[in-house]
Amino acid sequence: MNQHAKVDIRHSTCPHDCPSACALDIEVIDGRSIGRVRGSKQQTYTAGVVCAKVARYAERIHHPDRLLHPMRRTGPKGSGQFARISWDDALDEIAARFDQAEQEFGAQSVWPYYYAGTMGLVMRDGINRLANVKKYSRFYSTICANVARIGFAIGTGKIAGVDPREMGVSDLVVIWGTNPVNTQVNVMTHAMRARKERGAKIAAIDVYNNDTMKQADIKILLKPGTDGAFACGVMHVLFREGYADREYMDRYTDCPNELEAHLASRTPEWASSISGVPVEEIEAFARLVGQTQRSFFRLGYGFTRSRNGAAQMHAALCIPAVTGAWQHEGGGAFFNNFAIWKFDESIIEGHDALDRSTRWLDQSQIGRILTGDAEALKGGPPVKAMLIQNTNPMTVAPEQALVHQGFAREDLFMVVHEQFMTETAVMADIVLPATMFMEHDDLYYGGGHQHISVGARLIDPPGECRSNHEVLQGLGRRLNAVHPGFTMSPRELIDATLKKSGHGDIAALEADLWRDLQPDFRTSHYLDGFAHADKKFHFKADWANPPFGNALGPWAQMPSLPDHWTIIEEADEAHPFRLATSPARSFLNTSFNETPSSIAREGKPSVMMHPDDAATLGLSDGDVVTLGNVRGETNLTVKLFDGLRRGVLIAESIQPNKAHIGGRGINMLTGAEAVAPVGGAAFHDNKVWVKKATPSA
Repeated sequence: MNQHAKVDIRHSTCPHDCPSACALDIEVIDGRSIGRVRGSKQQTYTAGVVCAKVARYAERIHHPDRLLHPMRRTGPKGSGQFARISWDDALDEIAARFDQAEQEFGAQSVWPYYYAGTMGLVMRDGINRLANVKKYSRFYSTICANVARIGFAIGTGKIAGVDPREMGVSDLVVIWGTNPVNTQVNVMTHAMRARKERGAKIAAIDVYNNDTMKQADIKILLKPGTDGAFACGVMHVLFREGYADREYMDRYTDCPNELEAHLASRTPEWASSISGVPVEEIEAFARLVGQTQRSFFRLGYGFTRSRNGAAQMHAALCIPAVTGAWQHEGGGAFFNNFAIWKFDESIIEGHDALDRSTRWLDQSQIGRILTGDAEALKGGPPVKAMLIQNTNPMTVAPEQALVHQGFAREDLFMVVHEQFMTETAVMADIVLPATMFMEHDDLYYGGGHQHISVGARLIDPPGECRSNHEVLQGLGRRLNAVHPGFTMSPRELIDATLKKSGHGDIAALEADLWRDLQPDFRTSHYLDGFAHADKKFHFKADWANPPFGNALGPWAQMPSLPDHWTIIEEADEAHPFRLATSPARSFLNTSFNETPSSIAREGKPSVMMHPDDAATLGLSDGDVVTLGNVRGETNLTVKLFDGLRRGVLIAESIQPNKAHIGGRGINMLTGAEAVAPVGGAAFHDNKVWVKKATPSA
């Protein structure tokens, strides 16, 4: 009775959809449960710091509401009425229904759908192997990073930048288009180190006075979708006042003289009229950047949420090329290290079975696809069956009215493999219980840093939970999907992938814990040339020939030189407000929506509104309002907040639909038009009207 529980400290990597991919030290209690979760000090980017929601992960993994058994729907769609069934019965029925859809409508009527609820390569990407082998409709990922990625790569030639740990030796850290206090806390670790050890300044550029901006020395408050105008105003001052490094630009950039001539009319006054930032703030920021060689531009995913986001990212990225900050330690820019991993996922994804004539369907247009839009369906058959893993489109996808209509189809067979009864799982015909990351083996990389790692299975899953890989194996056998990847264990897949990628074997990576792949200083700073064929940084963007992705949206209209592209959804007389749905601190998309501490911290769905705007509408703090546009309506509680520009609304998200009065969530207002040049969804780019909610709302 007096025996103490045995507590072992084990190591893993946070798998959630966050660039930090934190290195974790995890208390494993008696080999059966977990206790505290801490950021590991052994990994130099995580540096001992982890976000509060992951620190409380025991609250999530041992949650009493976890799904534990396969279930079949017994009532109407969306009723939540399910009965427990066996795994064999579930998988047999799924395979039979997939085969039936294929026989009646062709293989492309089946659409495996997933996203980044886990960032592990085996568990996230293995579903593509099933699609490739069976010639099901392929999945084109557009809902998150495409827009910002292309905006960065169009300038540098690849998606990689300065070692993000160099923020710690910078003299000016510019945090732009990201709120890392909420979304990637480790950025603040290194920025704060620079402030403490070097007296560095921290500048935050965003659309509201968020938790990051509150810790900054310089606060630049923009109107949404106007970053490009602000960047041009800054560069105008850099050229005008002699801060442009002409020797650097002559050696390393494509057309500095053309850029300077173009910017002559992009004055601070012009930029101020568009962005709302006062002229004196534009000029002061430009002078600070021009006078600070070690200026580190930490550019974020906010750019990817706007219709002009790729052009905005490129414009912001041009600033350190004008000043030559890339030459200096602690200077230059960073967004993501995607290009350094060089993982060969051919076995995980079944590339040898890929048929490029098979249609791909745009993830962001799931509402249009499921409601039979011929263009979204590429002229092919309707989607009749789906397997959904690692995502919750009934809450997170754009055009929610269409999404809900599509999911309600009686002729759509839906399988959802999940950890909780999400709003998507409620709409399923069969629900399968899924493992969490401490309950299976996987391979990870950190988009926001430079480490790769193996995350080992630490405890047994509860009930009958199975991993994504196990589900795909079971379906593969029943569907006659023959591929070596289906016969291998997760550890075998990891080992084979590492070897094919030139990273050694699984044992060596496990011995390293977190392996640092950061390229050397000269490579990271592009001192031997940028990654384009001409070795130049490109001020002039060739949007017609992006380095990756499928050409989508009005890419031919994009400005080649940095500019304000007016394609954003501007406010008008009928929709006088611009709405951004920025990330909340205690949710991660809809992960952690079930965690009691996260729910308590976030409270009811609310919208931040400037007090002067509220007064004009006769609204008070705490009033319930309806926001609407041509796509739909939602109800939120007003939170008076003077930390944004007039005419701007902020609704930190994503709350479940059911948390909103009336059951309609924030993405009722979000469009699914493809963002140029390679697709995406403009989640923070919505014009809306506001009115006081009626009592029945």
